[in-house]
Amino acid sequence: MPEFSPRQNAVLEQALKLLVDGGEKALTTSGLARAANCSKESLYKWFGDRDGLLAAMIAHQASKVRTFERSAGRLTAELLREHLETFGRDLLEVLSGEVSLALNRLAIGQASREGSKLGRLLIEHGRRQIDRRAIGLMEAGRRAGLLRFTDADSAYHTLYGLIVSDLHVRMLLGEPGLKDNQRQAARAVDAFLHLHGVSQDTGGAQRASAGR
Repeated sequence: MPEFSPRQNAVLEQALKLLVDGGEKALTTSGLARAANCSKESLYKWFGDRDGLLAAMIAHQASKVRTFERSAGRLTAELLREHLETFGRDLLEVLSGEVSLALNRLAIGQASREGSKLGRLLIEHGRRQIDRRAIGLMEAGRRAGLLRFTDADSAYHTLYGLIVSDLHVRMLLGEPGLKDNQRQAARAVDAFLHLHGVSQDTGGAQRASAGR
């Protein structure tokens, strides 16, 4: 995932605000340059064309879903649960935010339009980036002897389904989000660890049946 400077992040936040407040027509190079107090030349240098800007906006939004940063320390059961719950809470908060809903509604509205690229950009620079980093966390959990599964992608989609269920679809249709994202994330992680976790009660000898 690309790393942006604090100044570039501030510009991307302004671009997302323009999109939410005014729709796709409000997101012009000139309008963003005025709103973000920067030159159009800087925008082209940083992000390239309009598709590049949209991709950067989506990647910036996806980066708000935290997963796991490798460190010299050992990944413990407690840390794994903490990372999984953080991922779940962040995912719910991002999906339920005005920016994500606006981007997805816009992409859905353009889905039948020839040449529309927003849906593809959302998948490539949003969902797949989040998936890749979350699967990396799960693989680290398996290497540490804390998770057991035969297919990381399948196990990850189990976790995703437990966290999100049909909530995102309902919110796209106008329903409000959850009142307590942390509670939902904790419940989802509990269910996931029941399916794929390795019991620590007997030093790891007793394992969950999932994946055998």
